[in-house]
Amino acid sequence: MLEEILSVYRGKKILVTGNTGFKGSWITTWLLKLGASVTGYALDPPTTPSMYELLKLSDSIKQYIKDIRSYNEIKKCLEETRPEIIFHLAAQPLVRDSYNIPLETFDVNVMGTVNLLEAVRELNLRTKIICITSDKSYENQEWLFGYREVDPMGGYDPYSASKGAAEIIISSYRRSFFNPLRMEDHGVKLASVRAGNVIGGGDWAKDRIVPDCINHLEKGERIFVRNPVATRPWQHVLEPLGGYLLLGAKLFSATPDDSRYCSAFNFGPLISSNKTVESLVSEIIKNWGKGSWFHNSTESVHEASLLNLTIDKAYHLLKWQPAWDYEATIANTVAWYKQNSLGWDMMEFTKKQIDDYLECFKFSK
Repeated sequence: MLEEILSVYRGKKILVTGNTGFKGSWITTWLLKLGASVTGYALDPPTTPSMYELLKLSDSIKQYIKDIRSYNEIKKCLEETRPEIIFHLAAQPLVRDSYNIPLETFDVNVMGTVNLLEAVRELNLRTKIICITSDKSYENQEWLFGYREVDPMGGYDPYSASKGAAEIIISSYRRSFFNPLRMEDHGVKLASVRAGNVIGGGDWAKDRIVPDCINHLEKGERIFVRNPVATRPWQHVLEPLGGYLLLGAKLFSATPDDSRYCSAFNFGPLISSNKTVESLVSEIIKNWGKGSWFHNSTESVHEASLLNLTIDKAYHLLKWQPAWDYEATIANTVAWYKQNSLGWDMMEFTKKQIDDYLECFKFSK
């Protein structure tokens, strides 16, 4: 069972950068549920409302409200906490924002990653690092088939380019300083992970389709859709996070001469979850119980129309595969927002969704 493998986190010292964001809040909650000792390193929550504040996560962890762009601050954090594993999620995460703030996007996503890895190197910190990048790190040719971990990095927009650049940097540090063949010398196990379009409760970021839908539905307004024919690999946030945690557990248990896990991994959904934005919006409306949408094509910023991931490597090496199909993904996402609107205890409901996910997860054969 996945839950048994993840029990390795109990009592471990974990650092999560970017923990005040959407994915960061979910993985922090899951790690706390597993009994880990969690330290967060991030800016203040990026949205109001925020999942981080709603779940009162600051009451349960040690929190550094600091900028990943400050080398001295991240180095100080690492020196004080000496984490046994690091999940690096700190990022400027929005494609559309990257057109308006390209310098900040590259600074956070590229140099932020350099700062973390260099601080680990300078401190001679023997740890495990999982850097979370993006499916958009690939040079997107809009192929019908999925991208593999060995395909070229690239990026049309500043966000995608910054994530591709981060992957190149991670690869460079892994080969130059944290080479798996010299594990006994440095003690660092370094991996990177790429996920599809992650959705789930607790996301309130601007210009993201699910928060946009929920905001309009709660106000009784029609949903504005920029690009209804664009196809995305939709997956619930718990899917890739389960993969990240599983990979981290493998890094803990692998012998020093086992380098298979010190590499890049895709964690995408089943091919049947590659759906158009129109399909996603319609499914959200169905689960909400009412609502409507309209298309406005006045937005001119380039966004990819097609991007799929191949998950064969995670399937074979980690025995990981998606647990929730497309319908379950949307149903669980909408259920979270519905319960929040009704004033439920969202920490308990969030933990319940993690338990529901674990019940559905089955290892590949």
